[in-house]
Amino acid sequence: MEDVWVTLAKTDIASALRMSRWGYAAVNTAHIAAIGILFGSVMVLDLRLLGFWRSIALANLARPLVTMAAIGLAIVIASGLLLFVTRADEYAALGIFRVKLALVTIGTASALAHHLRFGCTLTGASTGVLRIAGITSLICWAGALLCGRLIAFMGE
Repeated sequence: MEDVWVTLAKTDIASALRMSRWGYAAVNTAHIAAIGILFGSVMVLDLRLLGFWRSIALANLARPLVTMAAIGLAIVIASGLLLFVTRADEYAALGIFRVKLALVTIGTASALAHHLRFGCTLTGASTGVLRIAGITSLICWAGALLCGRLIAFMGE
């Protein structure tokens, strides 16, 4: 598998991003901004699932926040893949990177499962199910955020 990562790091796009200060900076900025959109949307929705702001109907918050979180996630994934290929062999070797990917996968799968079962507005889900979904989501996304930041301090 290591050969795959080395090959990815040698692709034209990876080389172009490594050589272009502004290209890499633009992709990195998009990644950070998208993390803000994703995590901000998810955190507000998760806190509502945990019982905050009960006077605001869940459906009224869920519709725009789920949309914003999905947009943020799409940009995070696209920009993250571009950042990954610049040093694919190094990142793939980091345990903290693999933990980050696992947390993103679990957070995304959990959200998809709940939205497929209960719809975008999550109506029909019991309070207990909503709380478990909120806790799972907060742990996964906060953990992924922390792991992503720790990557800068690992290796070399």
